[in-house]
Amino acid sequence: MNNTFIPGLELSRRFYVEAVRPILDAHYPDLVYDAALIGSGSEVQGLDDWTSTDHGWGPRLQIVLPDLDQAEAIHLALARNLPRRFLGYPTGFVRDEADGSYMLDGAADGLIKHRVTLHTVAGLLADWLNADLPLSAVEWVTAGDQTLRSLTGGGVFHAGLGDLPRLRAELAAYPHDVWLYLLAANWERIGQEEHLMGRAGSRGDALGSALIAGRLVRDIMRLAFLMEGQYAPYPKWFGTVFAQLNCADDLLPDLQAVMAATTWQERERHLVQAYEVMTRWHNQLKISEPLSEAASSFHGRPFRVIWGGQIAATIRAAITDPAVKALPPTLGGIDTISDSTDVLSYPEVKARARAIWRR
Repeated sequence: MNNTFIPGLELSRRFYVEAVRPILDAHYPDLVYDAALIGSGSEVQGLDDWTSTDHGWGPRLQIVLPDLDQAEAIHLALARNLPRRFLGYPTGFVRDEADGSYMLDGAADGLIKHRVTLHTVAGLLADWLNADLPLSAVEWVTAGDQTLRSLTGGGVFHAGLGDLPRLRAELAAYPHDVWLYLLAANWERIGQEEHLMGRAGSRGDALGSALIAGRLVRDIMRLAFLMEGQYAPYPKWFGTVFAQLNCADDLLPDLQAVMAATTWQERERHLVQAYEVMTRWHNQLKISEPLSEAASSFHGRPFRVIWGGQIAATIRAAITDPAVKALPPTLGGIDTISDSTDVLSYPEVKARARAIWRR
């Protein structure tokens, strides 16, 4: 194994340029294709390190073809002709039957069990979204941020066909009214619980108050991703990528203070400061009439709120697309209502869940 760590995206790019492309040029000189590394894996997000190399990581990529008529033959040509090692890393992989993950395999003979996988764009869409382009409003809100980030992250190494770059451009951002719908739903979530943190704390439920505060912190963070037009990653990298957002410098001190607070009053003080930052950012988006950026008392109780439900209503009023207006108004996207891995990671589950949004 190489003693010098190479980020996986760069490793795969060089693997394509220096090892895969020469084989394709020699055996299939007229082949029209795209080559990229997208999908799952920390390297696709540019966040891999030495720890990442223990499974699922290595010199690998996807080839996108107009059809799969030659896919088997291309796969075999690569298995026969790829070098067994590239920049010090094995090019073969072995699958762990226990958990389905792939690990580098330095086998000395036989066909190389490489991970240069061959696809069509339609196949990628089916595998990842159980859908086809153009996505409907329901398909957009059930795609899930982590899936959309996986498909639009990584890098394209060759675009001879152009299907993959077109797909990535199509999925690069939510359509405007879908974006408004999701923004509104995230504000709605804040409005539904922002007064509960203090109420639980005032009754002596320190643990319950802290749990609600944590939920509100996550809602604020998800809202920040939406406001900046960024797809949120899955939990492992959620905080890491959040810290790279433009608004992070304004929000992180208060959000970290909320999580470290030992009293509900301290939590509330920092949550309110974060709410006020978010309403200021909302006003800068100019998607509604300017709103008050100051928190106020909840029905005269000693709990300060930003009235997230009212903010949500002003955003929903700006939606004009009939297909988006037909969605359940306060529900939001699939990752607004669920954080279950078994929901967010499986397109067939998300496809069945679409019935919730079709009313």
